[in-house]
Amino acid sequence: MYELLESRFSLKKKVLVVDDEEINRIMLTSIVGQEYEVLTACNGKEAWDVINSNKDTLSLVLLDLLMPELDGYELLSMMQKDLDINKIPVIVLTADTTAEVKSLNMGASDFIPKPYDVPEVILARIKKTIKLSENTSILSATQYDVLTGLFNREFFIEYAGVIDQYYPDADMDVIAVNFNRFHSINELYGRKFGDELLNITGAVIKAFVSDKRGIGCRYGADLFYVYVSHGNSIDLYKEISAKLQDKIENAGSRIRVGIYPVADRTLEINKRLDCALLACNSVRGNYREPVAFYNSRMHEEEAFAERIMNDLDRALAEKQFVVYYQPKLAIQNGDPYLSSAEALIRWEHPELGMVSPGRFIPVFEENGLIKRLDRYMWKEAARQVSIWKDKYGATIPVSVNVSRIDMLEDGFTSEILDVCEEAGISPEGYMLEVTESAYTDNSAKLIEIVESLRNLGFKIEMDDFGSGYSSLNMLSEMPVDILKLDMKFIRNIHTSSKDLRMVELVIDIARYLELTVVAEGVENKEQFDLLKDAGVDVIQGYYFSKPVPPQEFETFIDKYRRV
Repeated sequence: MYELLESRFSLKKKVLVVDDEEINRIMLTSIVGQEYEVLTACNGKEAWDVINSNKDTLSLVLLDLLMPELDGYELLSMMQKDLDINKIPVIVLTADTTAEVKSLNMGASDFIPKPYDVPEVILARIKKTIKLSENTSILSATQYDVLTGLFNREFFIEYAGVIDQYYPDADMDVIAVNFNRFHSINELYGRKFGDELLNITGAVIKAFVSDKRGIGCRYGADLFYVYVSHGNSIDLYKEISAKLQDKIENAGSRIRVGIYPVADRTLEINKRLDCALLACNSVRGNYREPVAFYNSRMHEEEAFAERIMNDLDRALAEKQFVVYYQPKLAIQNGDPYLSSAEALIRWEHPELGMVSPGRFIPVFEENGLIKRLDRYMWKEAARQVSIWKDKYGATIPVSVNVSRIDMLEDGFTSEILDVCEEAGISPEGYMLEVTESAYTDNSAKLIEIVESLRNLGFKIEMDDFGSGYSSLNMLSEMPVDILKLDMKFIRNIHTSSKDLRMVELVIDIARYLELTVVAEGVENKEQFDLLKDAGVDVIQGYYFSKPVPPQEFETFIDKYRRV
C-alpha cells in the first residue's frame, strides 16, 4: 500500500543519518538519498531533537555508536524507553564487530559495518528493515483494541489456543467482566465518560494478567474476557471495583464478573467464553452479589432471557402485558380512603404463564428494551384513569414509574403530556414516580425537567426513599411533591425502636418541606398503627391489598372511595 502511495504522490520515507564524521554523513546521504529523504545529525543530542520533531514520519535511524556529547548506546537506550519513539527501527553503524551483540540486545534492528563500500547492500538492509518494521506495526495495530490496548477478540482466541497447546495441564479460569446498564452510562454521561471507564478497566486487566500469567481482551462494547491461571479470579473483581468505585457508583452502575473456574479444555474456547458470560449475566443488576461462578443451570436462565427478548414484540402487539394496580390509602383524616394507585406491570405469557417482573424487567433494562415496555404501560395506565373517570365521575390518580433515562431523553415532557391528552385526562390525575437514585448527581438538567413537569400539573413522587444514595439534607433541593419510604426502610419498625425513630425523623423533615409521605410495603396492623401515629399520610402494601387487575381494583374503589 505504501509503495502505491509513493508512486502516485512521489512520497519518500525519511531516514535519519547520525554520525559525528562529516565525510561519513556525506557518503551515506549520497547512497541513501537515491531512494529516501535524508535527515542528518552530528551527535546523539542533536539526533534526539530531530527524532522528536519527526517521530510520526521517521522510518529509520542509521546510528553511529562512538560520538561526542551523547553516544549511540545512550541514544539507543533513550529511544527504547520512549513509547512514542521505540517503534522506529535503528540500524547501527560501526567498524567494531564486537559491538554487534550489545547493540542488538539494546534494541537495534540490524547493523552495517564500516566502511560503506557496497551501496547496494546498504540500501537492501535499509529497505528490508523498514518493511519488517511496517509489517510489525500493521500486525500490532490489528491485534490490539484501540481504546484499551488489550487484545482484540480474534487475537485473544488465537493466543488462548497457544496457551492450550503449550500448557495443556495448567488449570485455567475464564473470566467475563461486564457493566450493568452501560448503554445508560453513555446516554446519560456521554461517550467520553464511558470510554474513560473502559480505559480504566482495560488498564487494571492488563496489570492483572501480567502479574498472574494470563491474557485479556476487550471483546466488544463493555465486555471483557480474561484467560488466567486458576485461583486469582476474585482478586480481579476487587481490583477493578476499587479503581472504578467512585465513578460507577455516581453513574448508578456496577461491574459484574462471571467465572468459569478450571475450564474444561475439551470445549472449544468460544464455548468456554460463553460459560463465563452466562455466569456474568446471572448476576445482572444484582449489586449485592456481583460475582458468580458458572454452573449448568445458567444455560436455562440464558435461554429464558433470549426467549423473552424474542417474545417482546408479539407480547406488546397482543397486549400480553397487563397493568395491575395497588391501592394507596390515606389514613390521617378519619377512616382510610382511596387516595390513588400505583401501576405495576405483569406479563401473562400464553405459554410460560404469569412471568414475574423480577425475571423480565432486569433483562429488558440490561438490553435497553425497557423503554418500549415503559411507554406501553404509560399509555395503558392513562387509558385506565380515563375509564374510571367516565365510570365513577371522578379522577382516581395513578402513578407510573419513569426512569432517569426516560426523563433525560429529548422530548420526554411533550411525550408524557401527549399520553395524558390522548387519554383525555389531566396531569393532576397522572403522577410520576422517580426513584431516589435518579437524583444521585442532583443533575441540573433533571431538576429543570421535573420543575417543568410540576408546572404542567404533574405530581412527582420520589420512589424507594431510604434505599439509595440520598442524604436527608438533599431533600430541600429536590423538586418532589411526595416522598415514598422504601419497604426496607420500614420493615422492622415494629421490632426496632431505632428504625421507628429514623422513620419519624424523615417524616418531621418531610413535614417541614411540605411533602406528602407514603409508606409502601406495609404488611401488618402493627406497622400500620405505628406509621399512622408517626404521621405517615398514605399507606400502600399487602395489609390492604396486593397489586390486582383493573376489574378487581374496582372493588376497592367501591369500598374506599371518598364520596
